[in-house]
Amino acid sequence: MVSLIISLAVLLVGYLVYSRVVERIFAPDDRQTPAVAINDGVDCVPMKPWRAFLVQLLNIAGTGPIFGALMGACFGPVVFLWIVFGSILGGAVHDFMSGMISSRNGGSSIAELSGIYLGNAARWVMRIFSIVLLVLTGTVFVNSPAALIARLTSMGETFWIVVILLYYVLATLLPIDKLIGKLYPIFGVILIVMAVSVLGGTLFGGYKIPELSLQNLHPQGLPIWPFMFITVACGAISGFHATQSPMIAKCITHEKQGRGIFYGAMIAEAVIALIWAAAGVAFYGTTQMLNDAISAQGQSGTVYEIAQTMLGTVGGILAIIGVVVCPITSGDTAFRSARLIVAEITGLDQKKIRNRLIITVPLLAVGALLTQLDFNVLWRYFSWSNQTLAMISLWVATAYLVKTGTRKFGTLVTALPATFMSAVSLTYILMANEGFRLSSSIAYPAGIVFAAALFGVYVYAFHKVRKPLAA
Repeated sequence: MVSLIISLAVLLVGYLVYSRVVERIFAPDDRQTPAVAINDGVDCVPMKPWRAFLVQLLNIAGTGPIFGALMGACFGPVVFLWIVFGSILGGAVHDFMSGMISSRNGGSSIAELSGIYLGNAARWVMRIFSIVLLVLTGTVFVNSPAALIARLTSMGETFWIVVILLYYVLATLLPIDKLIGKLYPIFGVILIVMAVSVLGGTLFGGYKIPELSLQNLHPQGLPIWPFMFITVACGAISGFHATQSPMIAKCITHEKQGRGIFYGAMIAEAVIALIWAAAGVAFYGTTQMLNDAISAQGQSGTVYEIAQTMLGTVGGILAIIGVVVCPITSGDTAFRSARLIVAEITGLDQKKIRNRLIITVPLLAVGALLTQLDFNVLWRYFSWSNQTLAMISLWVATAYLVKTGTRKFGTLVTALPATFMSAVSLTYILMANEGFRLSSSIAYPAGIVFAAALFGVYVYAFHKVRKPLAA
């Protein structure tokens, strides 16, 4: 129990202290944001800060901080360290920078930002990579809530997949303040109640939370490096968030709102991940039993069993509704973000609903086809592509700070996590079954060399760019 309480306290301190360091390095000012300067009534729409925070939280908090945290808990309490420090030093910085840099570039997507700060080749790589990831994300966030809802009703999973996809059509097409802006505050309350309920059940339900240890307790012997850092994506750092922050960057009315909305939402998501990681290992007692439960009944079944047993029927249903809300409110904005990126490529004016339909229908049709694939296969590819996008987004932010910043060592706030994620991303794909299946004796050195090389490019670029450019 002590390890969980300390972890929650560190997350709070990280927000209160480190977020201000990051904010000072970025240096928000009084320039007009896209919501004020553009205000197109569809995507660039002013929102109150509290509403923008809830929308951002629900955009980013899919099944990742729940399913990913449960799978990460199979490594043991060491996962707490990654969730806490990964989010403070990496994930929240990543979300803040991707949102704020987008705001300063008219609400541009991460793909367009890559082109601006890393070159045209990077723009096209990120356009393709982002669209693929977003469609994968939307698909993952169709399957997982459909499976959970099917457990609570007499309707089958296929029926709920169709219902969720129809909702996604509306959420992708309508102006952001018409459906998403009105529903998400309600969903936000449900999400917060769910997290508090599970936390209370874990702390006061007679369960024992193992104390913090660096020992690898994974039953299948998966190495912590790099597998844990890929498994727990959204609860610590997630490239998917780089596609979501620009969407809310179009809705903030002042740059100084960014710290609370972007950095703060990531810390809130880390709290959710921490709660579910603790609940998983405490409820089943051992990582072996937790792993067996996930293998036997899937992530959805595991969540259902924990919530219903820990909180009773009413509390369990409430908690499960919260778990259902998370992925649905990320899946819809995944397809919405994909629409915006395709619109940037094609130049189709998104004020016209006809143009929105031309892009939306094919994207959702691909997502519908992908729902027929095995969820676990989709999740593995989603997780790796997710963390790879986080790596690239952090390098984009580093390039921005190098070109526009005035504080010599400030660029390290993004360069260091970017270097770390570079090593994680390459090492994983070299070792993983869905990758090249190479031994650790090859993958580990290759990952280190790759990360060191990129850090070397950063150092070279830092010394080459002597005069800061206008932000």
